[in-house]
Amino acid sequence: MPAVTAPAHQKGDCFVDFEEKVFEDVKAEPGQKALVKFHTVAFEGSIGFVNLLQATRLQRKGFETSILLYGPGVTLGLQRGFPRLGDESFPGHQNYANQIAKFIEEGGKVYACRFALQALYGHGEPSLLPGIRPISPLDVLDIVLIHQRENAFILDTWTL
Repeated sequence: MPAVTAPAHQKGDCFVDFEEKVFEDVKAEPGQKALVKFHTVAFEGSIGFVNLLQATRLQRKGFETSILLYGPGVTLGLQRGFPRLGDESFPGHQNYANQIAKFIEEGGKVYACRFALQALYGHGEPSLLPGIRPISPLDVLDIVLIHQRENAFILDTWTL
């Protein structure tokens, strides 16, 4: 087997050029809105957390940004912890709660479908993280139509 002669990578090394930005840094024009829809189960993949980061980035770019948690997406907005609510029983256990709290603190709005909350996942409104607004299942389509009517950017992710 041939000998490896390249030096070992060191902490702080970079494998890619992380400073180059190819596209312009788009900012919202006055009044522009964004809606980020979640139909994904918490902790079943990275897309739920990635989209929370995307929603926060849209908010910081100046978009009036809302998050819609529906179907299994409501599981991102539930209070968690073990042995007590809020306790982080493993690293990253409170990622969703922390990111949603940050998003709300920065002016974002978060909505959760009451049907999915109760009928699908057996939770009530007190199970939601503070600041999340429960909505009727009839509002799920209407929030999308309102955002579409207002030419909002809509990020829609489904996982099964």
